Amino acid sequence: MVKIVFMGTPDFAVPVLRSLSEKGYNVVLVVTQPDRPKGRKQTLTPPPIKVEGERLHIPIFQPEKIKHEEEWKQVAAVKPDLIVTAAFGQILPQELLDVPRYGCVNVHASLLPKYRGGAPIHQSIIDGEEQTGVTIMYMVKQLDAGAILTQRSIPILEEDTTGTMHDKLSQIGADLLMETLPLIQEEKLNPQEQEEAKVTFAPTIKKEQEVIDWQQPAKQIFNQIRGLNPWPVAFTTVEDRRLKIWEAGVKAGETDKQPGSVIGLTENEILVACGEKSILALLKIQPSGKKPLDVATFLRGAGGKWTTETMLGAKENE
Repeated sequence: MVKIVFMGTPDFAVPVLRSLSEKGYNVVLVVTQPDRPKGRKQTLTPPPIKVEGERLHIPIFQPEKIKHEEEWKQVAAVKPDLIVTAAFGQILPQELLDVPRYGCVNVHASLLPKYRGGAPIHQSIIDGEEQTGVTIMYMVKQLDAGAILTQRSIPILEEDTTGTMHDKLSQIGADLLMETLPLIQEEKLNPQEQEEAKVTFAPTIKKEQEVIDWQQPAKQIFNQIRGLNPWPVAFTTVEDRRLKIWEAGVKAGETDKQPGSVIGLTENEILVACGEKSILALLKIQPSGKKPLDVATFLRGAGGKWTTETMLGAKENE
């Protein structure tokens, strides 16, 4: 049987590994990131792929840096015929890419060459894209730059968030890989080089991307909010206290009020003036130190002091 090494780290990769196992592929080693401190208590926590690999009784290897010779040689030692990666989080050295006879393939959550990098789902929603998808490609040493083997697209709906698209794309990625692997072994695919002129990037989300700028149009802020849901979550400030915004909606109509001004309070909405005279309705928020609340619950409690004089800030005072 073809010997496969699987390399992945977060939840996105779990359906891919699970499908390989369920379809009877011979996964001889799972490579994932080391356990990391997590949460307020900084509890040492295994990555999701380690948990899944142990459940499937597959040997686990957790290198700190796969580029180091002593690390990649441990992977090469199992003599894989194919390496499959999905959100592994490290670039493989050329010496390891050259080992498998069927090469190394990656499951990437975008329609390459758009959105190379570590946050393709976030960025596609933030940018207001109407569709995204999954690409199966050969791996090269350059980030997400290998030849495309197969792709599958999916629409991004207005109600979609990074969370919902993550779950859809991870399953699509698993399904597409299962269709692609036999074609790789039978040499029935014609890999297509990526068009460099169409390349865009989606690097890991930075702190400054989380801050809401109320000078932007409501539609753009709406996309930012759903693109950062459920992680890391967009935020603004009220009286120098952080307020996370989990859900919102664009309202019809215009306002001449200053962007960031609360212009109305309904039973279940906080209406905020945005750039270009547009209006955003806040639907689910999280005050500092509290759990997320729908606005109706918030206004019945801690939000009782909010009025149309309330102002939302663009920056947080650290």
